[in-house]
Amino acid sequence: MTLAPAQVAQIDAALVNASADSQTLASIRQLAPGLMVTRCDALDMREETPFRIYENCSLYLVDGRDHCWKITQDPGCATGIALAPNGGAA
Repeated sequence: MTLAPAQVAQIDAALVNASADSQTLASIRQLAPGLMVTRCDALDMREETPFRIYENCSLYLVDGRDHCWKITQDPGCATGIALAPNGGAA
């Protein structure tokens, strides 16, 4: 499964003022069933470019179609989502 434009819009709305906490992850899992959703430390993602940056967290799209996972900017290739808090640890 990949992210459809409508799902991206729903995720955007859900993350506007949200943090990368367990409640937010549960909400995102409901919006993107079939995709892996995880939280990670902002320091672990410091070399990556977020797909979206919100007030309290950043959204990364993960492409796990090949042997190694990689961060992507293409929702059509996303097989997972990673959220990282802005300016702190998960």
